[in-house]
Amino acid sequence: MTLPERDRAVLALSDGTVEHGWAIGKKGLTGGELCFNTSMTGYQEIFTDPSYYGQLMMMTYPHIGNYGTMERDDEAPKVMIAGLITRAFSEEFSNPMADGSLQKYLERNEVVGISGVDTRKIVRHIRTKGVMNAVISSTELDEEKLVQKAKDWPMMKGLELASQVTPEEAQTVHADGPYKVAAIDYGMKQNIVNNLQERGCTLRIFPAKTSTEEIEEWDPDGFFFSNGPGDPNATAEYALETVNYAKDTGIPIFGICLGHQLMALSEGIEVDKMYVGHRGANQPVKDLDTGLVNITTQNHGFGIERDKVDEEKAEITHINLNDNSVEGLRFKNFPGFSMQYHPEASPGPHDSFYLFDRFVELLEEQQTEQAE
Repeated sequence: MTLPERDRAVLALSDGTVEHGWAIGKKGLTGGELCFNTSMTGYQEIFTDPSYYGQLMMMTYPHIGNYGTMERDDEAPKVMIAGLITRAFSEEFSNPMADGSLQKYLERNEVVGISGVDTRKIVRHIRTKGVMNAVISSTELDEEKLVQKAKDWPMMKGLELASQVTPEEAQTVHADGPYKVAAIDYGMKQNIVNNLQERGCTLRIFPAKTSTEEIEEWDPDGFFFSNGPGDPNATAEYALETVNYAKDTGIPIFGICLGHQLMALSEGIEVDKMYVGHRGANQPVKDLDTGLVNITTQNHGFGIERDKVDEEKAEITHINLNDNSVEGLRFKNFPGFSMQYHPEASPGPHDSFYLFDRFVELLEEQQTEQAE
């Protein structure tokens, strides 16, 4: 490939693989776990998903940036990815609703990136060799030094990152409905807030390390445990106190992604690092209650294997049809359920919005029982 006269950049993987391209976004050096996303649209929502904090994002769809950026598409107040890798990057955009170009957006958010590399070839490499760390640099271009930096970068396994993306203080998001939900924010996406609020839930969004006394004082009708980045086993060192408290209250609980994993860990179900992970907006998931297959949005590098689920503690409700991994659990010792994938999408299909309805139905049933 002939590159235009622009600033050069290098992508170096920890196994010694090196690719050359040109710099996008801010000039500099960055690193992290290299993951990829198969979505054709929605790059801005992906970049601002807190679950991607500390990771290098490689987009498999070749054209990125062609519709610019819009403030309303952000899932968090800032970009969360550690760096960006694309095949073909567009500084120009043709969307009349856009606020500006992706290049300016990346510069403003100080994101280092590289374009002009064969992303699909690298995806095939990762799928064969397994997930690994990498660095992107447009300042230091020495291949040997960059490979060593990738090898030295902290591995995702064992990292606690939720505390890096949680809000500093609690806040209330009001709705007209009768349900008060305590949402524990380990990196919650805005569209989760939107979906719960649209269904009549007034949310009190609590930081990840909020004391159980503060939550109890608000007197919620239900609990929600959010998505978030990092190793759930490391997050569990402080988060399980809150999860166990929520279980003891006997009120409905709903968890997504990291929240799902924490609820499983609280019941002694193992959560392990995956060989590659699930990323993208086209993962087929079967709902075992209905037999229907949903096309889902996913973003996780840790997961639960079917043979690790104790049937006395939880029932498997959803499975991934690509690898048969666990995508949903219904717990038997408390009124709660959880999903590994993202039913709120953003980006992605809306097949699974019904899960928010299911949570609200549990809240309604509880209120009916209390009234009787």
